[in-house]
Amino acid sequence: MQQEIDYARLGAKIKKLRQANGLTQDNLADLISCNTSHISNIENNYTHLSLNALLAIANALNTSVDYLLSNQYENKSLALDNEIARAVAKLDLENKERLLRIIQAL
Repeated sequence: MQQEIDYARLGAKIKKLRQANGLTQDNLADLISCNTSHISNIENNYTHLSLNALLAIANALNTSVDYLLSNQYENKSLALDNEIARAVAKLDLENKERLLRIIQAL
């Protein structure tokens, strides 16, 4: 069964991550070498992005294509596990230990 990408959900997720990274549409456009209107069109579902643009956006937002599309997978857990591992890898030792204690408490 072929499944279509929900570009509205994808655009919303890109926007949320862009904002969480403190980037404007201009900043993201500069990082991936496109114009600002293209970023706006992607985020607002006026255009479908190419695989090349998706990869560039994932790299610019320091995330994975898996995570950007994770809310569209039937197995969402795998993409989320990968994103958690990516976030943990950036932490210093003290914060990793703190996070481990939090996880163990859950």
